[in-house]
Amino acid sequence: MNEIIRNIESEQLKKTVPDFRVGDTVRVHNLIKEGSRERIQIFEGTVVKRQNGGARETFTVRKSSSGIGVEKTWPLHSPSVADIQVVRRGKVRRAKLFYLRKRVGKAAKVKELVR
Repeated sequence: MNEIIRNIESEQLKKTVPDFRVGDTVRVHNLIKEGSRERIQIFEGTVVKRQNGGARETFTVRKSSSGIGVEKTWPLHSPSVADIQVVRRGKVRRAKLFYLRKRVGKAAKVKELVR
């Protein structure tokens, strides 16, 4: 990659990013702007995938809301992502958990990693 682009992107990276992996249950604090007001909305679910790296890194979180699966994807270093809290660690053997899309209820759970 070009050195100039790398320098520009390094300035835009967040200083502290929590350590989370695919399979972890996270609580994402999303900054929402409604007109002149701002508020934080929390989205809690399982991390299905993490993609790319650097300033363009994204992650996708899936949750079940009223029996319907909802997935949201955020850029990791976006200013709209105020905070990411790891609720619990998941024990998985895949890099991407797309098989959770076909499952409902308890079958969509990920085992907890005990350290």
